[in-house]
Amino acid sequence: MHTELHQPLTPATRYGNPIHRPRPIEPHTILLPQDIPPGVDWVTLPNGIRTLAYTHPHPGTAAELEPVRESIPRWAKTTALLAPTLGGGIAAAGFGISYAAPGVLAMAEALWATVALIAAGALAPLLLRASRGRGGRGAAPVQHITQNITATGVFGRATGTLNNR
Repeated sequence: MHTELHQPLTPATRYGNPIHRPRPIEPHTILLPQDIPPGVDWVTLPNGIRTLAYTHPHPGTAAELEPVRESIPRWAKTTALLAPTLGGGIAAAGFGISYAAPGVLAMAEALWATVALIAAGALAPLLLRASRGRGGRGAAPVQHITQNITATGVFGRATGTLNNR
């Protein structure tokens, strides 16, 4: 009664399929020796099967004896030609600056003298006004002038009066 549940698994009853149909073996593709790319060769595996595999070149072969000559890229040639030009330009700039340095220092001193002259011109009226207001000898009396200007409109004519006291 329980024998149906413990039957061994057979190809006819595998996965509930009463008829097992194995897939047919496909014929192998035949490769000619000239179709095999370089670096690929027939090898025999430990279990005796022959297959194609990538292989390393054997020592002393022609691939190892002849060095591969690669052309130099254009960007490398351009860079190699521009490097001395750039270095020469930097050297010429340093040479020019060394000759221009005394003139630059003289111009800096001249600019400082110009700044001092401008400062003296701006401070002179303030110093003169301050010395008059102290009431020293020969100081003139202070005059007050008031001016009133009026205009009507944006482009109107302005009129004014002066009051001298």
